[in-house]
Amino acid sequence: MTTSPALQDPALQDSAFLRAARGEPVPHTPVWFMRQAGRSLPEYLKAREGVPMLESCTRPELVAEITLQPVRRHGVDAAIYFSDIVVPLKAIGIDLDIKPGVGPVIANPIRTRADLARLRDLTPEDVTYVTEAFGLLTRELGATPLIGFAGAPFTLASYLVEGGPSRNHEHTKALMYGDPQLWADLLDRLAGITAAFLKVQIEAGASAVQIFDSWVGALSPADYRRSVLPASRKVFEAVSGYGVPRIHFGVGTGELLGLLGEAGADVVGVDWRVPLDEAARRVGPGKALQGNLDPAVLFAGREAVETKTREILDAAADLEGHVFNLGHGVLPTTDPDALTRLVEYVHTQTAR
Repeated sequence: MTTSPALQDPALQDSAFLRAARGEPVPHTPVWFMRQAGRSLPEYLKAREGVPMLESCTRPELVAEITLQPVRRHGVDAAIYFSDIVVPLKAIGIDLDIKPGVGPVIANPIRTRADLARLRDLTPEDVTYVTEAFGLLTRELGATPLIGFAGAPFTLASYLVEGGPSRNHEHTKALMYGDPQLWADLLDRLAGITAAFLKVQIEAGASAVQIFDSWVGALSPADYRRSVLPASRKVFEAVSGYGVPRIHFGVGTGELLGLLGEAGADVVGVDWRVPLDEAARRVGPGKALQGNLDPAVLFAGREAVETKTREILDAAADLEGHVFNLGHGVLPTTDPDALTRLVEYVHTQTAR
């Protein structure tokens, strides 16, 4: 296995973000935000003007610019690669598009065994723009870590089976319960694609990777353990040899937190519904936690933001490692200045 270039840089490895992810002492609690690359920034909207979402993900210079924008503006402790979880599916030829205001829409949903043939293996040649963009970014970022990411097999499967975003996941669950073998084969195929996509990012310079399982909160713990955990574990094991921290995040996953860690994550992301000290009890020892300010709090004014942030920092006081983040992504109408102030507040309050 090729080693991660990020491991060769002592200054990078000494960053607050990577130290926290490894559960080591930090000079301050590191901060980054999910969906920080874009969404709320006017400079992002200007850069993306007239460029469809999926096309923007394949332009290395544009990707690099958007990824760097929140680092410049907010002073966050890590950048996250600008992309979308369906990019590897598009790269292997799945007919899909990201519709504004809707999300990913799949032209021909995958619901039969014959449909599995459309999910071929992903190769580095399918995503050369990723390697190029990482090269641009790692040179620019220097000692600031760059987080790579991918969608988890369950969430990718849900999009593919439903044909787009879903509130109830009825087609997904019908397949999972009705044809367990086809479901297992689908998730296994997606685990291979996800792992290949993460390997490209790590070998191009990612300092850490995050797997987003955005929809897995729709499942019970028993269903997760039986029908999802094997595929998620396959992804984490596939990249374990690189030595970069692996983060696992899902929404509405309070009942699944222990299982998310069991799947192989080094860092478990926590949404805002569970306090971090309780989350640590559910996850168990040996894992760092990431989170978990409700993104909506940022609309409440500075005093309220600081009060809620203080509660989170207090709850995190005894954690083995803590990366401050939101409990989900930055909302599009968030005031960018509120994010900048939040980074400064966390850094100031936790300076050691």
